[in-house]
Amino acid sequence: MRVLVIEDHELLARTIGAGLRREGMAVDVVTDGGEALERLDLAPYDVLVLDRDLPTVSGDDVCRRVGERGLPARVLMLTAAGTLAERVHGLDLGADDYLTKPFDFPELVARVRALGRRSGPPVPPVLRFADVELDPARRTVTRAGRPVALSPKEFAVLAHLLARPGQVVSAEDLLDHVWDEAANPFTTTVKTTLGRLRAKLGEPPIITTVREGGYRAGD
Repeated sequence: MRVLVIEDHELLARTIGAGLRREGMAVDVVTDGGEALERLDLAPYDVLVLDRDLPTVSGDDVCRRVGERGLPARVLMLTAAGTLAERVHGLDLGADDYLTKPFDFPELVARVRALGRRSGPPVPPVLRFADVELDPARRTVTRAGRPVALSPKEFAVLAHLLARPGQVVSAEDLLDHVWDEAANPFTTTVKTTLGRLRAKLGEPPIITTVREGGYRAGD
């Protein structure tokens, strides 16, 4: 999934971003609400990790505008204020979940994953196709019961395809959801990653290249 971290504490923002990337997510990081709104015009995000106390445009206003624009992104609101009234107010603004600071990072990851599953069509917690099984929570992939070691990007590409069995997924869609703003859309990074992924999964092929269309799980 693609995540936008909006947090004005620069060290915390970088730490959250780095941690989510280690979990195989594509992550962009901004430190004020105005820049967050600009990013939302440029890229489709599955989840926003949104601090309430932001410069330029407050987190409350960002959350409100996400709802007004009808964006599919789910919002996990972060705040140091943990009273019931504060939580209720944040949810009333349109937040999908709420996490108070300080927080345990594994809980943040679990909440982001849960929201990501709700940002599109329903996706089961464990993805299966033919004899391939992918468990996002445990970060494991097996084929015919044998473990397959994948890089974070290979894992994310496979998860994106298995969540859409039989559907053609374009290279542009993979760039939007699996890579972050640092990805160069004119490189062969998607093709190269798919090549490594196919080699690791072995035969018979699980991923098909569709001429001038993209890729899909299945024939």
